[in-house]
Amino acid sequence: MANRTNCIRNGKKYFRLRVDLGRDSNGKRIRKTFYGQSKKDAENKLEKYKNGLNSGLTNDYDKLTLGNVCKLWLFEKVKNTIKPSTFERYEGIYRIYVKSSPLYPIKLKDLKSLDIQRYYNDLFNSGKSSSVIKNLNKLLKSFFNYCIDEGYIVRNYCIGKSITIPETSSVDENRKDDITVFTLDEQKQFINAIQNHRLKALFLLDLGTGLREGEIIGLKWNDIDFKNCTVSIKRAIKGVTLIEGNKRQYRLIEQTPKTKNSIRTIPFPENLVPILKKHKLQQKEEQIKAGSAYTKNDYIFCTELGLPIDPRNLRRSYERVLKRYNIPYKKFHSLRHTFATRLFENGVPLKTVQMLLGHSNINITANIYTHVMPPEKFKAIDKINSIFDMK
Repeated sequence: MANRTNCIRNGKKYFRLRVDLGRDSNGKRIRKTFYGQSKKDAENKLEKYKNGLNSGLTNDYDKLTLGNVCKLWLFEKVKNTIKPSTFERYEGIYRIYVKSSPLYPIKLKDLKSLDIQRYYNDLFNSGKSSSVIKNLNKLLKSFFNYCIDEGYIVRNYCIGKSITIPETSSVDENRKDDITVFTLDEQKQFINAIQNHRLKALFLLDLGTGLREGEIIGLKWNDIDFKNCTVSIKRAIKGVTLIEGNKRQYRLIEQTPKTKNSIRTIPFPENLVPILKKHKLQQKEEQIKAGSAYTKNDYIFCTELGLPIDPRNLRRSYERVLKRYNIPYKKFHSLRHTFATRLFENGVPLKTVQMLLGHSNINITANIYTHVMPPEKFKAIDKINSIFDMK
């Protein structure tokens, strides 16, 4: 028996059902049409739509695609509520892993956890790391929470056991391999290599405090207490790409440190005091030489014109030192790892190291430095002057 139809659409026969959804704010009647291969098919689609509305979904949820809504959510809602550097990271995840993905055109009403799982598996099989996929999943999880609040969907596919992030047993080992530190001999070699370097004080202060890159170039002179040998971390300098419409512009910005615990006051080695004071005198000489071209920002470490140091230029300067003096290459962040490692080697408690580094919780510190913590790791801390030979 042939299916019953009542209209022709694009040259094909369909059964059409219409439902009246009331009126909009202008008094205009809102109607929705459902097409099926048969009357039963059309009725099933209508019933599915009604079930969606009863679950709290909005009237137009069946037209919304994941990609379009995600873009609007990111640029219109999220952008002005987070740090520019965080938005830059989120935008990069969206642009690389959502905008050009098979998930983009899927309507939210048709989305299944299997669609997401299949995409994650494909990413992993193409060589993407578990870390990349976890960051994508974190973004989508926040996005789906928004969709639930707006009534676009009724469940979050990225929560619970619906999705499994592909992982290999070697992930943790690879993470350990990323934690590179200077040996004691390399540390002495590096200290000797920077004796006449313009940024000698910066490198030594970083080696003696473990500050993050953005934290140390964000320091100002009023953050230093020479009497008590402490430094207060209140801000960070970050190079970010600001995105306005189709325009992308790289700029240095001043922002709050990474986490709540990152805003801290910590000691620095006493034997750095004369080095920092000498650096301050050199900075005043640069200011006199530059004259009106000098910008007074009060940064401890800045360019010869008083401007914030671009993190990229700092890394290049650091890398040139390593190359010139044949010191095995290590990332600038290795100065921070070296600081923490020296502390553990001298029996400083885990909790103390966490607070000095500004980690948000003690588990982060433990997970990163488990392989360098000595068995007797809970000895009392002594002055860190004895740990670093800055001469």
